Amino acid sequence: MARNRGTGVLVALALALLAAALSPGAARADGAALHALARLDPVAAEFADDGSGIAIRLPLSQPVPFRVFFLDTPPRLVVDFREVDFGGADPMAAVHSKRITGLSWGPFTDGWSRMVAELDGPMALTSAEEKTTGAMDGALIRIALRPTDTAAFQARVAADRASDQASAGAGDWRLPPPASVAAAKTARQTGDRPLRVTIDPGHGGIDPGAQAGRVREAAVVLTFAMDLAERLKRAGMEVELTRRSDQFVPLETRISVARASGADLFLSIHADALAEGEAAGATIYKMASEASDLASEQLAERHDRADILAGVDLTGNDDEVAGVLLDLARQETQPRADKLAVDLGTALQAAGVPMHRHPIQEAAFSVLKSADIPSLLIEIGFLSSPEDRARIDDPAARARMVAAIQAGIEDWAATDAAEAQLLRQ
Repeated sequence: MARNRGTGVLVALALALLAAALSPGAARADGAALHALARLDPVAAEFADDGSGIAIRLPLSQPVPFRVFFLDTPPRLVVDFREVDFGGADPMAAVHSKRITGLSWGPFTDGWSRMVAELDGPMALTSAEEKTTGAMDGALIRIALRPTDTAAFQARVAADRASDQASAGAGDWRLPPPASVAAAKTARQTGDRPLRVTIDPGHGGIDPGAQAGRVREAAVVLTFAMDLAERLKRAGMEVELTRRSDQFVPLETRISVARASGADLFLSIHADALAEGEAAGATIYKMASEASDLASEQLAERHDRADILAGVDLTGNDDEVAGVLLDLARQETQPRADKLAVDLGTALQAAGVPMHRHPIQEAAFSVLKSADIPSLLIEIGFLSSPEDRARIDDPAARARMVAAIQAGIEDWAATDAAEAQLLRQ
């Protein structure tokens, strides 16, 4: 069960399990998991310089098992908890150290929460411990870091990665499962079976997406995606969602969900925010190696960066040979996605849905890189626009957009099926 994370982490784990066992009503004697989430006190939480490094204090309502490890490119400290409610607090409000350039926390996968601190350089773990505070069965996690050299940091990252691979799937300390092995390529739809649609509500869990006040993109697009899924199912389509709750899903896993379900098309739903320039109205994004404009490029970079900062290890994902093969496969898929974008845009405009002044754009969104499934990203609006926020929050306006997307999909599917039948002859 234990991982080789260093003496400090092993001590922390032992203390957490002992405290959980002794805490009244917190855990059963048979070792079952805590029956309630631990809650972080965000006001008392602190990430501060201590002269020689970084001192982290995380006050919790009850003890929890946790683990600490590092990732690189960029350097990150990752802490997994079983399980913590961060209460929607702004993580950066607790940061008082210039050595931490970014901080995020939230649900990560079933039964697990994650905190990721982006570091300004390589750091080493000095200590990690959890102690009960006595009051209300509370607990305090302390983590201390100090600067180190690049070689030592990379050695630690490699050791952490090897430890994960050696113990994958063992006990409760397993990592989220990797993307499933792709199923055999689904035959192109010809209209002789229900259309299979995968809907991807963007962001989730540790990655809340864009925010406007207390409105979080991850929650907004999940509501919209659930409405759209229900509408498409009533129309006779088979629908799969990449997530159904506030849970983090890596980009590659989102694509794998679509492939495993034999999807005929993939729609990723977003509601971003852009501080620069005009950003209002529904927008449809197609896959392209170069973005239509600077704003599109920034959106694509932010989506990929959110995946990185959530603690995803992207080592080994640069395969130039695979990239060439994928580009060849897209020669058949991309024109179909282009036609889907046109049909969706036409249907949305016909329904009176306010559109961006450039309603169809291009960007290198990683979530659109499936080579064998026509894939699009739909911005249902921008949270940075008060008018868009009001429309997204209006059930009637959402219903009009959902109905328009259904109509656009049906128009595309009919033409696409007819083309496929001609190609078979």
